[in-house]
Amino acid sequence: MSQSNNRKNRDTTAAIYPRLSRDDGLDGDSNSIDTQKKLLTKIAKEKGYTNILTFVDDGVSGVTMNRPGFISMMEELKKGYIGAVFVKDLSRLGRNHLEVGKLTEDFFPENDIRLVAVSDGFDSAEGEDDLNPIRHLFNEWYARDISRKQKIRYKVKGNAGEPLSAPPYGYIRNPDNPKFWVIDPEAAAVVKQIFDMSMNGMGTYQIAAQLTDEGVLTPHYYAESKGISRPAKVSGKGPHYWNPNAVNTILNRQEYCGDVINFKTYKKSFKNKTRIENAPEDMAVFKDVHEPVVKRVVWERVQEKRANGKRKRTIRNGDKHIFSGFLICADCGSNLHFHFNQRNPEVTYFSCSNYNSCRGKCTSTHYIRTDFLENVLLQEIRRLTRFVQKYENEFALEVMGDSQQSTIDKQERKKKDLAEMQARDRELDKIFNRMYEDNVSGKIDDERFGRMSSQYTAEQKALTAKIKTLSAELDKHDTIAMTADMFISTVRKYTRAKKLNEHMLSELIERIEVFHTEKIDGINRQRIRIHYNFAGTINIPDELELPEISVQTRKGVTVNYAPQMNFEVSA
Repeated sequence: MSQSNNRKNRDTTAAIYPRLSRDDGLDGDSNSIDTQKKLLTKIAKEKGYTNILTFVDDGVSGVTMNRPGFISMMEELKKGYIGAVFVKDLSRLGRNHLEVGKLTEDFFPENDIRLVAVSDGFDSAEGEDDLNPIRHLFNEWYARDISRKQKIRYKVKGNAGEPLSAPPYGYIRNPDNPKFWVIDPEAAAVVKQIFDMSMNGMGTYQIAAQLTDEGVLTPHYYAESKGISRPAKVSGKGPHYWNPNAVNTILNRQEYCGDVINFKTYKKSFKNKTRIENAPEDMAVFKDVHEPVVKRVVWERVQEKRANGKRKRTIRNGDKHIFSGFLICADCGSNLHFHFNQRNPEVTYFSCSNYNSCRGKCTSTHYIRTDFLENVLLQEIRRLTRFVQKYENEFALEVMGDSQQSTIDKQERKKKDLAEMQARDRELDKIFNRMYEDNVSGKIDDERFGRMSSQYTAEQKALTAKIKTLSAELDKHDTIAMTADMFISTVRKYTRAKKLNEHMLSELIERIEVFHTEKIDGINRQRIRIHYNFAGTINIPDELELPEISVQTRKGVTVNYAPQMNFEVSA
Protein backbone atom coordinates (compact mmCIF):
# COMPACT_ATOMS: atom_id res chain seq x y z
CA MET A 1 0.00 0.00 0.00
CA SER A 2 2.78 2.37 0.96
CA GLN A 3 4.82 1.55 -2.18
CA SER A 4 1.74 2.08 -4.32
CA ASN A 5 1.13 5.52 -2.80
CA ASN A 6 4.80 6.47 -3.28
CA ARG A 7 4.60 5.41 -6.92
CA LYS A 8 1.39 7.36 -7.40
CA ASN A 9 2.88 10.49 -5.81
CA ARG A 10 6.03 10.12 -7.91
CA ASP A 11 3.97 9.99 -11.09
CA THR A 12 2.44 13.38 -10.25
CA THR A 13 5.58 15.10 -8.88
CA ALA A 14 7.88 17.04 -11.20
CA ALA A 15 10.84 19.37 -10.79
CA ILE A 16 11.13 22.51 -12.91
CA TYR A 17 14.57 24.05 -13.32
CA PRO A 18 14.79 27.66 -14.63
CA ARG A 19 18.34 28.99 -15.05
CA LEU A 20 19.61 32.33 -16.26
CA SER A 21 23.22 33.39 -16.85
CA ARG A 22 24.89 36.52 -18.19
CA ASP A 23 27.23 34.20 -20.12
CA ASP A 24 24.26 32.97 -22.17
CA GLY A 25 23.15 36.42 -23.20
CA LEU A 26 19.60 35.56 -22.16
CA ASP A 27 18.24 39.00 -21.48
CA GLY A 28 14.69 40.27 -21.91
CA ASP A 29 11.33 39.12 -20.58
CA SER A 30 11.14 36.06 -22.85
CA ASN A 31 14.03 34.41 -21.02
CA SER A 32 13.60 35.76 -17.50
CA ILE A 33 13.40 33.41 -14.52
CA ASP A 34 9.73 34.29 -13.96
CA THR A 35 8.87 33.62 -17.60
CA GLN A 36 10.65 30.25 -17.51
CA LYS A 37 8.79 29.34 -14.30
CA LYS A 38 5.40 30.13 -15.83
CA LEU A 39 6.16 28.24 -19.04
CA LEU A 40 7.54 25.14 -17.32
CA THR A 41 4.74 25.03 -14.75
CA LYS A 42 2.11 25.27 -17.51
CA ILE A 43 3.70 22.46 -19.57
CA ALA A 44 4.20 20.22 -16.50
CA LYS A 45 0.55 20.57 -15.48
CA GLU A 46 -0.62 19.88 -19.03
CA LYS A 47 1.30 16.60 -18.86
CA GLY A 48 -0.43 15.57 -15.63
CA TYR A 49 1.99 16.74 -12.90
CA THR A 50 0.13 18.46 -10.08
CA ASN A 51 2.93 18.63 -7.47
CA ILE A 52 5.55 21.08 -8.86
CA LEU A 53 8.92 21.59 -7.12
CA THR A 54 10.99 24.57 -8.28
CA PHE A 55 14.80 24.79 -8.28
CA VAL A 56 16.42 28.00 -9.56
CA ASP A 57 19.89 29.27 -10.48
CA ASP A 58 19.93 32.96 -11.39
CA GLY A 59 23.15 34.47 -12.74
CA VAL A 60 25.10 31.18 -12.64
CA SER A 61 26.97 29.94 -15.70
CA GLY A 62 25.97 26.60 -17.21
CA VAL A 63 29.63 25.75 -17.79
CA THR A 64 29.99 24.69 -14.16
CA MET A 65 27.84 21.95 -12.65
CA ASN A 66 28.50 23.37 -9.18
CA ARG A 67 25.28 25.42 -9.02
CA PRO A 68 23.29 25.70 -5.76
CA GLY A 69 19.86 25.16 -7.33
CA PHE A 70 21.07 22.34 -9.59
CA ILE A 71 22.81 20.57 -6.70
CA SER A 72 19.65 20.80 -4.55
CA MET A 73 17.57 19.36 -7.40
CA MET A 74 20.00 16.45 -7.90
CA GLU A 75 19.88 15.62 -4.18
CA GLU A 76 16.08 15.44 -4.30
CA LEU A 77 16.09 13.41 -7.51
CA LYS A 78 18.32 10.80 -5.88
CA LYS A 79 15.73 10.34 -3.12
CA GLY A 80 13.43 8.83 -5.76
CA TYR A 81 10.13 10.67 -5.25
CA ILE A 82 10.37 12.99 -8.32
CA GLY A 83 9.23 11.50 -11.61
CA ALA A 84 10.13 14.22 -14.15
CA VAL A 85 12.34 17.25 -14.80
CA PHE A 86 11.25 20.17 -17.00
CA VAL A 87 13.69 22.70 -18.50
CA LYS A 88 13.27 25.38 -21.16
CA ASP A 89 16.00 23.77 -23.28
CA LEU A 90 18.86 21.34 -22.73
CA SER A 91 21.41 24.17 -22.34
CA ARG A 92 19.59 25.08 -19.07
CA LEU A 93 20.84 21.78 -17.62
CA GLY A 94 24.37 22.87 -18.49
CA ARG A 95 26.90 23.69 -21.18
CA ASN A 96 29.36 20.92 -20.37
CA HIS A 97 28.58 18.27 -22.97
CA LEU A 98 30.24 15.43 -21.02
CA GLU A 99 28.43 16.13 -17.75
CA VAL A 100 25.06 16.82 -19.38
CA GLY A 101 25.52 13.68 -21.50
CA LYS A 102 25.94 11.60 -18.34
CA LEU A 103 22.67 13.02 -17.02
CA THR A 104 20.59 12.45 -20.14
CA GLU A 105 22.15 9.14 -21.21
CA ASP A 106 22.77 7.51 -17.81
CA PHE A 107 21.30 9.13 -14.68
CA PHE A 108 17.77 10.00 -15.89
CA PRO A 109 17.13 6.66 -17.71
CA GLU A 110 18.61 4.55 -14.88
CA ASN A 111 16.41 6.32 -12.31
CA ASP A 112 13.32 6.32 -14.55
CA ILE A 113 13.12 10.13 -14.56
CA ARG A 114 11.31 11.79 -17.45
CA LEU A 115 13.13 14.75 -19.05
CA VAL A 116 11.31 17.44 -20.99
CA ALA A 117 13.17 20.24 -22.82
CA VAL A 118 10.38 22.48 -24.10
CA SER A 119 12.14 24.67 -26.71
CA ASP A 120 14.10 21.70 -28.09
CA GLY A 121 10.90 19.70 -28.54
CA PHE A 122 12.37 16.83 -26.56
CA ASP A 123 10.44 14.49 -24.24
CA SER A 124 12.20 11.32 -23.12
CA ALA A 125 8.79 9.65 -22.66
CA GLU A 126 8.42 9.73 -26.46
CA GLY A 127 11.72 7.94 -27.08
CA GLU A 128 15.38 8.84 -27.59
CA ASP A 129 16.53 11.74 -29.77
CA ASP A 130 19.74 11.13 -31.76
CA LEU A 131 20.31 14.89 -32.01
CA ASN A 132 20.71 15.36 -28.25
CA PRO A 133 24.48 14.60 -28.15
CA ILE A 134 24.98 17.14 -30.94
CA ARG A 135 22.87 19.68 -29.04
CA HIS A 136 25.02 19.16 -25.92
CA LEU A 137 28.18 19.72 -27.99
CA PHE A 138 26.83 22.87 -29.63
CA ASN A 139 25.70 24.20 -26.25
CA GLU A 140 29.27 23.82 -24.96
CA TRP A 141 30.74 25.39 -28.11
CA TYR A 142 28.45 28.36 -27.61
CA ALA A 143 29.77 28.84 -24.05
CA ARG A 144 33.35 28.48 -25.32
CA ASP A 145 32.75 31.15 -28.00
CA ILE A 146 31.15 33.56 -25.50
CA SER A 147 34.09 33.03 -23.13
CA ARG A 148 36.63 33.73 -25.90
CA LYS A 149 34.89 36.94 -26.93
CA GLN A 150 34.66 38.07 -23.31
CA LYS A 151 38.42 37.54 -22.97
CA ILE A 152 39.03 39.76 -25.99
CA ARG A 153 36.73 42.44 -24.56
CA TYR A 154 38.45 42.34 -21.16
CA LYS A 155 41.86 42.39 -22.84
CA VAL A 156 40.96 45.54 -24.77
CA LYS A 157 39.59 47.23 -21.64
CA GLY A 158 42.47 46.04 -19.44
CA ASN A 159 45.20 47.14 -21.83
CA ALA A 160 43.53 50.54 -22.15
CA GLY A 161 44.09 51.13 -18.41
CA GLU A 162 40.46 50.73 -17.38
CA PRO A 163 40.21 48.92 -14.01
CA LEU A 164 38.84 45.41 -14.40
CA SER A 165 38.13 44.96 -10.70
CA ALA A 166 35.98 46.76 -8.16
CA PRO A 167 37.64 49.61 -6.25
CA PRO A 168 39.49 48.44 -3.11
CA TYR A 169 38.68 49.65 0.38
CA GLY A 170 39.64 53.35 0.45
CA TYR A 171 38.30 54.07 -3.04
CA ILE A 172 34.82 54.32 -4.59
CA ARG A 173 33.69 54.52 -8.19
CA ASN A 174 33.85 58.00 -9.67
CA PRO A 175 30.23 59.28 -9.89
CA ASP A 176 31.14 61.20 -13.06
CA ASN A 177 32.92 58.25 -14.67
CA PRO A 178 32.16 54.88 -13.01
CA LYS A 179 34.98 53.21 -14.95
CA PHE A 180 37.51 54.89 -12.63
CA TRP A 181 37.95 55.49 -8.90
CA VAL A 182 38.09 58.42 -6.48
CA ILE A 183 39.18 58.45 -2.84
CA ASP A 184 36.65 57.64 -0.13
CA PRO A 185 37.93 59.99 2.65
CA GLU A 186 36.58 57.97 5.59
CA ALA A 187 38.03 54.62 4.50
CA ALA A 188 41.21 56.20 3.09
CA ALA A 189 41.97 57.64 6.54
CA VAL A 190 42.01 54.08 7.94
CA VAL A 191 44.28 52.89 5.10
CA LYS A 192 46.74 55.74 5.83
CA GLN A 193 46.65 54.84 9.53
CA ILE A 194 47.50 51.21 8.70
CA PHE A 195 50.51 52.26 6.60
CA ASP A 196 51.66 54.70 9.32
CA MET A 197 51.50 51.94 11.92
CA SER A 198 53.47 49.61 9.65
CA MET A 199 56.11 52.31 9.10
CA ASN A 200 56.35 52.64 12.87
CA GLY A 201 57.32 48.98 13.16
CA MET A 202 53.96 47.43 14.06
CA GLY A 203 53.14 43.98 12.66
CA THR A 204 49.86 42.93 11.07
CA TYR A 205 48.60 41.29 14.29
CA GLN A 206 49.35 44.43 16.31
CA ILE A 207 47.67 46.66 13.72
CA ALA A 208 44.61 44.41 13.58
CA ALA A 209 44.36 44.39 17.39
CA GLN A 210 44.56 48.19 17.59
CA LEU A 211 41.90 48.70 14.89
CA THR A 212 39.67 46.20 16.71
CA ASP A 213 40.18 48.04 20.02
CA GLU A 214 39.36 51.36 18.34
CA GLY A 215 36.10 49.93 17.00
CA VAL A 216 36.89 50.55 13.32
CA LEU A 217 34.47 48.87 10.92
CA THR A 218 36.10 46.17 8.80
CA PRO A 219 36.13 46.71 5.00
CA HIS A 220 33.23 44.25 4.49
CA TYR A 221 30.97 45.84 7.10
CA TYR A 222 32.01 49.36 6.08
CA ALA A 223 30.96 48.63 2.47
CA GLU A 224 27.72 47.13 3.77
CA SER A 225 27.02 50.29 5.80
CA LYS A 226 27.37 52.30 2.57
CA GLY A 227 25.06 49.99 0.64
CA ILE A 228 27.90 48.50 -1.42
CA SER A 229 28.00 44.77 -2.15
CA ARG A 230 31.43 43.37 -1.27
CA PRO A 231 31.53 39.54 -1.17
CA ALA A 232 33.76 38.26 1.62
CA LYS A 233 34.07 35.56 4.25
CA VAL A 234 32.71 36.93 7.52
CA SER A 235 34.42 35.75 10.72
CA GLY A 236 31.29 35.93 12.85
CA LYS A 237 33.19 37.90 15.50
CA GLY A 238 31.42 41.16 14.77
CA PRO A 239 31.76 44.16 12.44
CA HIS A 240 34.78 45.61 14.30
CA TYR A 241 36.95 42.50 14.47
CA TRP A 242 39.96 42.95 12.16
CA ASN A 243 41.67 39.84 10.88
CA PRO A 244 45.45 40.22 10.32
CA ASN A 245 44.90 38.88 6.79
CA ALA A 246 42.77 41.94 5.99
CA VAL A 247 45.61 44.21 7.16
CA ASN A 248 48.08 42.19 5.12
CA THR A 249 45.94 42.57 1.99
CA ILE A 250 45.76 46.35 2.40
CA LEU A 251 49.51 46.71 2.94
CA ASN A 252 50.21 44.66 -0.20
CA ARG A 253 47.91 46.58 -2.58
CA GLN A 254 49.86 48.73 -5.01
CA GLU A 255 46.59 50.40 -6.05
CA TYR A 256 46.93 52.69 -3.02
CA CYS A 257 49.74 54.48 -4.89
CA GLY A 258 47.13 55.49 -7.46
CA ASP A 259 47.91 52.64 -9.86
CA VAL A 260 45.64 50.34 -11.83
CA ILE A 261 46.77 46.70 -12.00
CA ASN A 262 44.93 44.48 -14.44
CA PHE A 263 45.17 40.76 -15.22
CA LYS A 264 46.19 39.80 -11.66
CA THR A 265 44.55 36.41 -12.11
CA TYR A 266 43.47 34.11 -14.92
CA LYS A 267 41.43 30.95 -15.51
CA LYS A 268 42.91 27.81 -17.07
CA SER A 269 39.80 27.24 -19.15
CA PHE A 270 36.25 28.49 -19.57
CA LYS A 271 35.04 25.39 -17.69
CA ASN A 272 37.19 26.08 -14.63
CA LYS A 273 36.09 29.10 -12.60
CA THR A 274 39.06 28.93 -10.23
CA ARG A 275 41.19 32.07 -10.46
CA ILE A 276 44.97 31.56 -10.55
CA GLU A 277 47.45 34.31 -9.69
CA ASN A 278 49.24 35.65 -12.73
CA ALA A 279 53.02 36.12 -12.94
CA PRO A 280 54.02 39.79 -12.36
CA GLU A 281 55.35 40.10 -15.92
CA ASP A 282 51.92 39.11 -17.30
CA MET A 283 50.06 41.81 -15.36
CA ALA A 284 49.34 45.24 -16.84
CA VAL A 285 50.33 48.12 -14.52
CA PHE A 286 49.22 51.70 -15.17
CA LYS A 287 50.74 54.19 -12.77
CA ASP A 288 49.20 57.35 -11.32
CA VAL A 289 45.74 56.79 -12.80
CA HIS A 290 43.95 57.74 -9.60
CA GLU A 291 44.75 60.08 -6.72
CA PRO A 292 47.01 58.11 -4.34
CA VAL A 293 45.91 57.24 -0.82
CA VAL A 294 49.54 56.84 0.30
CA LYS A 295 52.75 58.21 -1.18
CA ARG A 296 54.57 55.78 -3.45
CA VAL A 297 57.79 56.04 -1.44
CA VAL A 298 55.88 55.11 1.72
CA TRP A 299 54.30 52.09 0.01
CA GLU A 300 57.68 50.99 -1.36
CA ARG A 301 59.33 51.35 2.03
CA VAL A 302 56.62 49.23 3.66
CA GLN A 303 57.14 46.53 1.01
CA GLU A 304 60.90 46.57 1.63
CA LYS A 305 60.43 46.18 5.37
CA ARG A 306 57.93 43.36 4.94
CA ALA A 307 60.09 41.60 2.35
CA ASN A 308 62.99 41.60 4.76
CA GLY A 309 60.88 39.44 7.08
CA LYS A 310 62.30 41.04 10.22
CA ARG A 311 61.50 38.72 13.06
CA LYS A 312 62.38 40.25 16.40
CA ARG A 313 63.95 38.03 19.03
CA THR A 314 62.44 38.11 22.51
CA ILE A 315 64.57 39.30 25.41
CA ARG A 316 64.11 38.19 29.01
CA ASN A 317 61.24 40.54 29.88
CA GLY A 318 59.26 39.41 26.81
CA ASP A 319 59.81 42.58 24.75
CA LYS A 320 61.61 42.82 21.42
CA HIS A 321 65.05 44.36 21.05
CA ILE A 322 64.97 47.41 18.79
CA PHE A 323 68.02 46.23 16.77
CA SER A 324 66.60 42.78 15.99
CA GLY A 325 66.15 42.40 12.26
CA PHE A 326 68.42 45.33 11.38
CA LEU A 327 71.83 43.71 11.88
CA ILE A 328 73.59 41.52 9.31
CA CYS A 329 77.05 40.02 9.09
CA ALA A 330 79.35 42.09 6.86
CA ASP A 331 81.16 38.93 5.68
CA CYS A 332 78.49 36.29 5.04
CA GLY A 333 75.30 38.36 4.98
CA SER A 334 73.50 36.33 7.63
CA ASN A 335 71.34 37.92 10.30
CA LEU A 336 72.86 38.63 13.70
CA HIS A 337 70.98 36.96 16.55
CA PHE A 338 70.29 38.47 19.94
CA HIS A 339 71.78 36.92 23.11
CA PHE A 340 72.33 37.75 26.76
CA ASN A 341 75.05 36.70 29.16
CA GLN A 342 73.89 33.77 31.30
CA ARG A 343 75.80 34.96 34.38
CA ASN A 344 74.99 38.62 33.90
CA PRO A 345 71.69 39.04 31.94
CA GLU A 346 72.22 42.81 31.85
CA VAL A 347 74.98 42.23 29.29
CA THR A 348 73.25 41.78 25.92
CA TYR A 349 74.84 41.34 22.51
CA PHE A 350 74.39 40.17 18.93
CA SER A 351 76.47 37.65 17.00
CA CYS A 352 76.45 36.04 13.55
CA SER A 353 73.85 33.27 13.26
CA ASN A 354 76.01 31.53 10.65
CA TYR A 355 79.06 31.22 12.92
CA ASN A 356 77.60 28.77 15.43
CA SER A 357 80.83 27.76 17.15
CA CYS A 358 82.63 27.10 13.85
CA ARG A 359 79.90 24.71 12.59
CA GLY A 360 78.51 27.38 10.24
CA LYS A 361 80.12 28.90 7.17
CA CYS A 362 81.17 32.20 8.74
CA THR A 363 84.65 32.19 10.26
CA SER A 364 84.06 34.92 12.88
CA THR A 365 81.46 35.68 15.54
CA HIS A 366 80.96 39.37 14.61
CA TYR A 367 80.13 39.88 18.27
CA ILE A 368 78.83 43.37 19.15
CA ARG A 369 77.47 44.66 22.48
CA THR A 370 74.04 46.35 22.34
CA ASP A 371 75.11 49.23 24.63
CA PHE A 372 78.10 49.86 22.37
CA LEU A 373 75.88 49.76 19.28
CA GLU A 374 73.29 52.11 20.79
CA ASN A 375 75.96 54.67 21.60
CA VAL A 376 77.58 54.41 18.17
CA LEU A 377 74.34 54.64 16.21
CA LEU A 378 73.04 57.61 18.20
CA GLN A 379 76.29 59.49 17.58
CA GLU A 380 76.20 58.62 13.86
CA ILE A 381 72.64 59.91 13.56
CA ARG A 382 73.72 63.13 15.27
CA ARG A 383 76.58 63.43 12.79
CA LEU A 384 74.11 62.89 9.98
CA THR A 385 71.78 65.64 11.21
CA ARG A 386 74.73 68.07 11.44
CA PHE A 387 75.73 67.11 7.89
CA VAL A 388 72.20 67.85 6.63
CA GLN A 389 72.11 71.19 8.45
CA LYS A 390 75.48 72.35 7.19
CA TYR A 391 75.68 70.83 3.70
CA GLU A 392 72.13 70.23 2.50
CA ASN A 393 72.94 70.57 -1.24
CA GLU A 394 75.95 68.28 -0.97
CA PHE A 395 73.87 65.81 0.99
CA ALA A 396 71.15 65.79 -1.69
CA LEU A 397 73.78 65.07 -4.35
CA GLU A 398 75.21 62.30 -2.17
CA VAL A 399 71.78 60.67 -2.00
CA MET A 400 70.81 61.26 -5.61
CA GLY A 401 74.14 60.41 -7.16
CA ASP A 402 75.85 62.12 -10.10
CA SER A 403 73.46 64.24 -12.20
CA GLN A 404 75.71 64.93 -15.12
CA GLN A 405 74.45 65.98 -18.53
CA SER A 406 75.05 62.50 -19.95
CA THR A 407 72.62 61.05 -17.43
CA ILE A 408 70.03 63.69 -18.30
CA ASP A 409 70.46 62.94 -22.02
CA LYS A 410 69.95 59.22 -21.38
CA GLN A 411 66.78 59.95 -19.44
CA GLU A 412 65.42 62.07 -22.29
CA ARG A 413 66.15 59.33 -24.83
CA LYS A 414 64.44 56.77 -22.63
CA LYS A 415 61.38 59.01 -22.27
CA LYS A 416 61.18 59.41 -26.04
CA ASP A 417 61.45 55.65 -26.59
CA LEU A 418 58.82 55.03 -23.93
CA ALA A 419 56.41 57.51 -25.55
CA GLU A 420 56.78 55.74 -28.91
CA MET A 421 56.19 52.32 -27.35
CA GLN A 422 53.12 53.54 -25.46
CA ALA A 423 51.72 55.07 -28.67
CA ARG A 424 52.10 51.73 -30.48
CA ASP A 425 50.51 49.95 -27.49
CA ARG A 426 47.46 52.23 -27.70
CA GLU A 427 47.31 51.68 -31.44
CA LEU A 428 47.24 47.90 -30.87
CA ASP A 429 44.36 48.32 -28.43
CA LYS A 430 42.38 50.15 -31.12
CA ILE A 431 43.22 47.42 -33.63
CA PHE A 432 41.96 44.76 -31.19
CA ASN A 433 38.77 46.73 -30.68
CA ARG A 434 38.11 47.08 -34.43
CA MET A 435 38.90 43.40 -34.99
CA TYR A 436 36.48 42.37 -32.25
CA GLU A 437 33.69 44.52 -33.72
CA ASP A 438 34.39 43.21 -37.25
CA ASN A 439 34.29 39.63 -35.95
CA VAL A 440 30.97 40.18 -34.20
CA SER A 441 29.47 41.84 -37.29
CA GLY A 442 30.75 39.05 -39.55
CA LYS A 443 33.24 41.13 -41.55
CA ILE A 444 36.08 38.91 -40.29
CA ASP A 445 35.55 35.16 -39.90
CA ASP A 446 36.64 33.34 -36.74
CA GLU A 447 39.67 31.69 -38.35
CA ARG A 448 41.13 34.96 -39.61
CA PHE A 449 40.24 36.68 -36.35
CA GLY A 450 42.12 34.01 -34.37
CA ARG A 451 45.19 34.24 -36.61
CA MET A 452 45.37 38.06 -36.49
CA SER A 453 44.63 38.07 -32.76
CA SER A 454 47.57 35.72 -32.05
CA GLN A 455 49.94 37.87 -34.13
CA TYR A 456 49.01 41.15 -32.47
CA THR A 457 48.88 39.55 -29.01
CA ALA A 458 52.49 38.39 -29.36
CA GLU A 459 53.59 41.86 -30.46
CA GLN A 460 51.74 43.56 -27.60
CA LYS A 461 53.11 41.11 -25.01
CA ALA A 462 56.70 41.86 -26.09
CA LEU A 463 55.93 45.59 -26.16
CA THR A 464 54.39 45.47 -22.68
CA ALA A 465 57.54 43.86 -21.28
CA LYS A 466 59.74 46.59 -22.81
CA ILE A 467 57.43 49.33 -21.50
CA LYS A 468 57.59 47.89 -17.97
CA THR A 469 61.39 47.69 -18.04
CA LEU A 470 61.83 51.22 -19.37
CA SER A 471 59.20 52.66 -16.99
CA ALA A 472 60.97 51.01 -14.04
CA GLU A 473 64.29 52.59 -15.05
CA LEU A 474 62.72 56.04 -15.35
CA ASP A 475 60.75 55.62 -12.11
CA LYS A 476 63.93 54.64 -10.24
CA HIS A 477 65.60 57.92 -11.20
CA ASP A 478 62.49 59.96 -10.31
CA THR A 479 62.11 58.10 -7.01
CA ILE A 480 65.71 58.89 -6.03
CA ALA A 481 65.07 62.60 -6.58
CA MET A 482 61.83 62.44 -4.62
CA THR A 483 63.23 60.42 -1.73
CA ALA A 484 66.15 62.82 -1.24
CA ASP A 485 63.74 65.52 -0.05
CA MET A 486 61.75 63.01 1.96
CA PHE A 487 64.85 61.63 3.68
CA ILE A 488 66.19 65.11 4.49
CA SER A 489 62.83 65.96 6.06
CA THR A 490 62.95 62.76 8.14
CA VAL A 491 66.53 63.36 9.30
CA ARG A 492 65.63 66.87 10.51
CA LYS A 493 63.04 65.36 12.86
CA TYR A 494 65.84 63.82 14.94
CA THR A 495 68.16 66.81 15.23
CA ARG A 496 67.80 66.87 19.01
CA ALA A 497 67.38 63.13 19.55
CA LYS A 498 68.74 61.98 22.92
CA LYS A 499 67.77 58.31 22.78
CA LEU A 500 67.19 55.69 20.15
CA ASN A 501 63.74 54.15 19.70
CA GLU A 502 62.15 51.70 17.30
CA HIS A 503 60.28 54.43 15.39
CA MET A 504 63.54 56.30 14.72
CA LEU A 505 65.27 53.16 13.46
CA SER A 506 62.32 52.23 11.26
CA GLU A 507 62.26 55.64 9.58
CA LEU A 508 66.00 56.06 9.11
CA ILE A 509 67.70 52.68 8.93
CA GLU A 510 67.43 49.94 6.31
CA ARG A 511 70.15 47.66 7.70
CA ILE A 512 73.46 47.72 9.58
CA GLU A 513 76.44 45.61 8.56
CA VAL A 514 78.60 44.53 11.50
CA PHE A 515 82.29 43.74 10.96
CA HIS A 516 84.38 41.48 13.13
CA THR A 517 86.68 43.25 15.57
CA GLU A 518 90.16 43.99 14.14
CA LYS A 519 93.40 44.99 15.84
CA ILE A 520 94.59 48.23 14.19
CA ASP A 521 97.83 49.84 15.47
CA GLY A 522 97.63 47.69 18.57
CA ILE A 523 94.05 48.80 19.38
CA ASN A 524 90.94 46.61 19.02
CA ARG A 525 88.56 48.39 16.70
CA GLN A 526 85.16 47.50 15.32
CA ARG A 527 83.39 48.95 12.30
CA ILE A 528 79.74 49.04 11.28
CA ARG A 529 78.31 50.12 7.95
CA ILE A 530 74.96 51.88 8.17
CA HIS A 531 72.57 51.69 5.22
CA TYR A 532 69.97 54.45 5.45
CA ASN A 533 66.50 54.17 3.93
CA PHE A 534 66.50 55.38 0.30
CA ALA A 535 70.05 56.71 0.68
CA GLY A 536 72.31 53.72 1.21
CA THR A 537 75.65 54.42 2.92
CA ILE A 538 76.60 58.08 3.25
CA ASN A 539 80.08 59.60 3.30
CA ILE A 540 80.01 62.13 6.14
CA PRO A 541 82.85 64.72 5.99
CA ASP A 542 85.80 64.03 8.30
CA GLU A 543 85.39 67.45 9.94
CA LEU A 544 82.22 66.21 11.62
CA GLU A 545 84.23 64.01 13.94
CA LEU A 546 82.75 61.26 16.04
CA PRO A 547 83.77 61.15 19.73
CA GLU A 548 85.78 58.11 20.79
CA ILE A 549 83.43 55.29 21.78
CA SER A 550 84.67 52.19 23.56
CA VAL A 551 83.29 49.29 25.56
CA GLN A 552 84.67 46.30 27.41
CA THR A 553 83.57 43.01 25.83
CA ARG A 554 82.59 39.82 27.66
CA LYS A 555 86.25 38.82 27.69
CA GLY A 556 87.29 42.04 29.36
CA VAL A 557 88.91 43.39 26.18
CA THR A 558 88.32 47.05 25.35
CA VAL A 559 86.95 47.62 21.84
CA ASN A 560 86.90 51.04 20.19
CA TYR A 561 84.63 52.20 17.40
CA ALA A 562 86.23 52.88 14.02
CA PRO A 563 83.96 55.41 12.23
CA GLN A 564 82.89 54.33 8.75
CA MET A 565 84.92 56.09 6.09
CA ASN A 566 85.87 55.69 2.47
CA PHE A 567 82.97 53.35 1.80
CA GLU A 568 81.38 53.43 -1.62
CA VAL A 569 77.95 54.97 -1.73
CA SER A 570 75.43 52.17 -2.25
CA ALA A 571 72.35 54.27 -2.89
